[in-house]
Amino acid sequence: MKIDLAYGQGKLSVDLPAEKTTVIEPSSTAGLNDEKAALIHALDHPVATKPLRESISPTDKVCILFTDITRATPNDRIIPWLLEYLGDHPIDQITLLNQLGTHRPNTQEELEQMLTPEVVRRYRVINHNGEDPSQLVQLGQTASGAPAYLNRHAVEADFRIVTGFIEPHFFAGFSGGPKGIMPGVAGLETVMSNHGYHHIGDARATFGITDGNPLWEELRDIALRAGSSFLLNVTLNHERAITGVYAGDLLEAHRLGCMQVKQTAMQPVDRPFDIVVTTNSGYPLDMNLYQGVKGMSAGSRILKDDGLLILACECREGVPAQSPLDVLLRSASSPEEILTMLSTPGFVRPEQWQAQIQALIQARAEVQVYSSLDAATLSAAHLTPCEDIQQTVLERLDALGPDARVAVLPQGPLTIPYLVA
Repeated sequence: MKIDLAYGQGKLSVDLPAEKTTVIEPSSTAGLNDEKAALIHALDHPVATKPLRESISPTDKVCILFTDITRATPNDRIIPWLLEYLGDHPIDQITLLNQLGTHRPNTQEELEQMLTPEVVRRYRVINHNGEDPSQLVQLGQTASGAPAYLNRHAVEADFRIVTGFIEPHFFAGFSGGPKGIMPGVAGLETVMSNHGYHHIGDARATFGITDGNPLWEELRDIALRAGSSFLLNVTLNHERAITGVYAGDLLEAHRLGCMQVKQTAMQPVDRPFDIVVTTNSGYPLDMNLYQGVKGMSAGSRILKDDGLLILACECREGVPAQSPLDVLLRSASSPEEILTMLSTPGFVRPEQWQAQIQALIQARAEVQVYSSLDAATLSAAHLTPCEDIQQTVLERLDALGPDARVAVLPQGPLTIPYLVA
């Protein structure tokens, strides 16, 4: 059985025995016939609020929040269409704010690639910086007592439009919705508190769960402190075509989108597998190892204890080197030590949630990574390089015997398998 794995901007082909292999992909969903028309219709007929044109006053300062380069949102389509829809609004009254969270700022070239050169030339575009006090305003505290900071441009706007796309998220339940505000444009200290050891370790902080998920419920509550926000989220298929547009009330429109994504992206599995091969959905989601933990997390849900998980993740930007995640991984001698460090009262590090999830997976399974990273870099991240996915799987199947089974997630976390009772 020949299978194409999403990898970078291309594909990796593996040939595995059909009788032992289960391929798990999202339910096939066709792209919309006219994406732009569907988006305009959603803006004119939003969920639980007035049409967008009727909601904005001519003198309103408008802040449009958009996702960064690591997300698959088709910003180059939806942002120009949204701005065209708002064509009568003064350009100098519109600010586009990049939902970077704790990620690196995007370059001018990347912003032009994401938004189109014309948008970047005509409009004020700002990279959120969660470590710049001048950009932040405090709106109360988090549950752990940390200050709840959000970007001043978003909070002080008269009208907020939060854009993005909805997919299952490995600890927030689903992407999109209030996540565009918190952590999208939140302060670093706020994000670190919300993404802390106890929230990440909660069994309810996982794919497909929002209500009852303490991490999501807190980020929702902080996002709402900014005031009323208009949502423009889309759903996508594996070809990045828009399959649905969800506009209107921040929570209600998001809830409807999540219901649709759950039906298409989450796939039931009757029993766990000895081996799971997964990806990080290709570029741009597999740009670095920081993002790659999502693919690991998706695959681990259906992996036997002591099984083998192989992640195909290009990592063209590395870990990234000298990032907080890189420093944290290198500071420990093993995944077990990472968990011990993170559970120590008062120990807090940026991006620790990625290391924690990786270490929790490694506590019960072997993880190998096929990537552009050299062996020394992977070793420093406590990971084993996989030189040849197909050969590694075939050798492990042979060693495990005739009943061994392998699952393959060609699109990685765009498909979230789960075990049925």
